[in-house]
Amino acid sequence: MQQTRLDTIFKELGANKSKAFVAFISAGDPDPETSLKIMQGLPAAGADIIELGMPFTDPMADGPSIQASSQRALKAGMTLKSTLDMVRQFRNDNDQTPIVLMGYYNPVYIYGVDAFIHDAKQAGVDGLIIVDLPPEEDDELCIPALNAGLNFIRLATPTTDDARLPDVLANTSGFVYYVSITGITGSASPERHVVEEAVARVKRHTDLPVAVGFGIRTAEQAQAIASVADGAVVGSVLVDIITKSLDAQGRASAETVTETLKKAQELAEGVKRA
Repeated sequence: MQQTRLDTIFKELGANKSKAFVAFISAGDPDPETSLKIMQGLPAAGADIIELGMPFTDPMADGPSIQASSQRALKAGMTLKSTLDMVRQFRNDNDQTPIVLMGYYNPVYIYGVDAFIHDAKQAGVDGLIIVDLPPEEDDELCIPALNAGLNFIRLATPTTDDARLPDVLANTSGFVYYVSITGITGSASPERHVVEEAVARVKRHTDLPVAVGFGIRTAEQAQAIASVADGAVVGSVLVDIITKSLDAQGRASAETVTETLKKAQELAEGVKRA
């Protein structure tokens, strides 16, 4: 593959002895307009990479907060096509910040793999995290995506042992996403020493950067985790800020964008202190 935006950002961060702050939001939550404003503000708030959730009715790795954000987005009319349109709008003003789409295979399958890869690449997507496609199914989406110049980011977990890791990492590119806990997003907080050992083990099998997510909620936790990895991924706490800002009818308020970006900035500062 040619060098991608993800390769570039991790190279730049490494040269500056800095770590990556990866910010997750669900596309279209709580509505498409507000969601785009949050996305557009994330780079200035300190996000090095944006992970954009593709709303889906039946997620298997996401906890209650992100599930609820996905449901709000779907209720607001968000589709996979409009998610790609959101990326396209973001790229009108920002051609540097890497965008990774995170989600599940069903919407991609219904969209059509070839059409999805083409449209994602044209929109300005840099990478994919498809939670429910194991390495045994790489011919389904992973290999075509790599051939088109999209990074395919794989999850490694506490239960991914040394025998399984080579299979998980075989066609992984961009970075490795290490899931810091056994469970769903936002359900528990990771322990620094446990994560440190796990990241070191993953790095014995790959030269790729390792970013750690699931359960990071505070700037202090972000700093601790980023200090033993190449980056920290934060999602549930940002989604919770969006949730708390909504009015009684579940609509965005005047604080939705500002409070979400304020929290993102706090977390980013924690990562940078690492």
